[in-house]
Amino acid sequence: MAKKAKKQQAGGTPATVALTAAGVEFTVHAYEHDPSHPSYGEEAAEAMGVSPERVFKTLVADVDGALVVAVVPVAGQLDLKSLATAVGGKRAAMADPTLAERTTGYVRGGISPLGQRKKLRTVLDESASGHATICVSAGRRGLEVELAPGDLAALTGATVARIARVSGA
Repeated sequence: MAKKAKKQQAGGTPATVALTAAGVEFTVHAYEHDPSHPSYGEEAAEAMGVSPERVFKTLVADVDGALVVAVVPVAGQLDLKSLATAVGGKRAAMADPTLAERTTGYVRGGISPLGQRKKLRTVLDESASGHATICVSAGRRGLEVELAPGDLAALTGATVARIARVSGA
């Protein structure tokens, strides 16, 4: 029996396909990625003209031997101790980038919390709740999706917790 090919919309990514399939309202923002920019997230915020507090980066961490996705504002940093606590763990460290890419199916700088190859436990920083919409990677560098934080949490099964430290704080 022949396998059915995965159905994707033209130019779609697994993240946008997942959003479409779920019937969630979202907006795609595309911009020209500059490989020399020092920060993928800050580049996205600047290119879209969106406050860095509303643009969230997707990071993959290892918590007690299990990969966990952390979604935090690009204006801040991931607090690894808080992430571990949020998932009932003791110790967290950033995951090996190659393992993160292989597990999620996305490249670094384009990892989306949506449509991952292997669904990972996800924690969304509570600051997302303060915005009507937030932006996260749509699955490749230079492509973001804007959606309601509640929709993101529901689709990823995310725990919402304080896991970010604001830069300078």
